Amino acid sequence: MTINKVSIKAPAKINLSLDALRKREDGFHEVAMVMTTVDLADRIELTLLEADEIKIESSGGFVPLDERNLAFQAALLLKKTFNITKGVYIHISKHIPVAAGLAGGSSDAAATLKGLNELWGLGLSLDELAELGAKIGSDVSFCVYGGTALATGRGEKIHHISSPPPCWVLLAKPPIGVSTGEVYRNLRLQGIKHPDVEGMVKAIEEKDYDKICSLLGNVLESVTLKMYPEVKHIKEQMMRLGADAVLMSGSGPTVFGLFQHESRLQRVYNGLRGFCHEVYAVRLLGE
Repeated sequence: MTINKVSIKAPAKINLSLDALRKREDGFHEVAMVMTTVDLADRIELTLLEADEIKIESSGGFVPLDERNLAFQAALLLKKTFNITKGVYIHISKHIPVAAGLAGGSSDAAATLKGLNELWGLGLSLDELAELGAKIGSDVSFCVYGGTALATGRGEKIHHISSPPPCWVLLAKPPIGVSTGEVYRNLRLQGIKHPDVEGMVKAIEEKDYDKICSLLGNVLESVTLKMYPEVKHIKEQMMRLGADAVLMSGSGPTVFGLFQHESRLQRVYNGLRGFCHEVYAVRLLGE
């Protein structure tokens, strides 16, 4: 039976721990980070085209609709690798903020790989898709699997771990975009506090919520918080208003807070909405 259309969710991720260990010869940084998915997702709809072309549309502004789009790159990579002569129309319903440290573009690319695997009948395993995803971007491999994982190398080596205990997550994004490349270029590894990534993995395996909160850490805060005072301001306000723990995700600018109790989450949500337009209350998916 020929499939003509596939619809697939592309969830956002947050970093519970992000450490950069050293600069590699290929220009990337060697990283160790714990990532987990949250219940904020784009939706990707893929429609089979008989013509040999890739068309892309998005409901959100600020999304490139050409080769710069990671979902477009994912389709192109599969076409070239497997000599696919059929085409695809990609429609992205955008819900994840753009350039926010939430891997929206990477998740769209991962969802496109998975959806086209089905649409074009390629029969590839998740491991094979994740390996292809690494050619597109460092977070794409993780997004192919989703769930919770320790990512090493430049982020493409994925070691699955169990999901954290369920909790609420508040995401707040100031009205700015942050360039990941620029943040890494300004990162100085000497004299900064490195998070305990191993400790975080252990705390998650033990489902120890309080320990997870105490071990949140991201070396990229040392750059982004200085470059963009509004990110620091959101972080301070979220803590002041009563989040259990607060951290910047990825290279920013999105800041997230963890909450065990929905009543407290609601209070902080209301407090942040006073000065931050993009605030999302979501659940930790984690698996």
